[in-house]
Amino acid sequence: MIKRIVTVVIFGFLMIGCGSKKRVSHTKKPIDRASKKTAEKDTERETGKANEQLGSVLYPLPEDTGKFVSFPVSSVDEYITIFAEIAQFEMKAYGIPASITLAQGILESGAGRGDLAQRTNNHFGIKCHTGWDGDYDYHDDDEKGECFRKYNHPMYSFRDHSIFLSTRARYAFLFDLEHDDYVGWAKGLKQAGYATDRKYPDKLISFIERYDLHKYDLDVIKTGRIVKKEPRQYNFETYVVQKGDTLYSISKKYFLTVPELMRLNKMKNSNLAVGQKLTVKAEKSGIK
Repeated sequence: MIKRIVTVVIFGFLMIGCGSKKRVSHTKKPIDRASKKTAEKDTERETGKANEQLGSVLYPLPEDTGKFVSFPVSSVDEYITIFAEIAQFEMKAYGIPASITLAQGILESGAGRGDLAQRTNNHFGIKCHTGWDGDYDYHDDDEKGECFRKYNHPMYSFRDHSIFLSTRARYAFLFDLEHDDYVGWAKGLKQAGYATDRKYPDKLISFIERYDLHKYDLDVIKTGRIVKKEPRQYNFETYVVQKGDTLYSISKKYFLTVPELMRLNKMKNSNLAVGQKLTVKAEKSGIK
């Protein structure tokens, strides 16, 4: 297995000639410079903590040569062949089911054949967000000309996807699911706001079952090498509803989902009253 992934990496870099050797250069970067240093420190801290915990489980990414590697894929089956082992390594290191990672990659990138994936090696539609100082490109999504992260190799996209999900509090509940619960993960991603498409869970589940992606989860589980995550601890606080508040705005403030906020407060509808007291929670680790 290790030999195969090394072969894929070497193959990818040998194909540099097929891709552009220019890095995207823009005169205007949509980055909030005021918070750049803080965001970079947060990213370095969380990545460092992850690397320390993962040890030998974390596979080394290829050294970034600074050159964009074109990765042509002709079919879904070929996409799975190329990236299944990478998804399994990510599962060992971060606990995200390989089937979910592959299904998201297939859906978000058009199995590596979509325009955004071909131009940026971004297989998960991750946008720039505050603090991103790497390469980027623009693509029409929810709005016209949105900023998306660009990677020199698809592997960096897979790693960024793992870090993205594992360091944001709104996805924390997913990591309490069983490692083979791809249905729970698919529905949970929609619940946490990863995608606006109401059929997003069904699409992921369809890919997983059509291409038998669940077998990659089971193979990893059999090895017993998935990193054990410490149980998350929370602080429960009281929030007093202010004028103009909505469940959505409060949920975003505390990095919760609206359904989770409603469950915490045993609410049957979304009606709020000024002065109403709500129970909210935040991770003690402070990861947001």
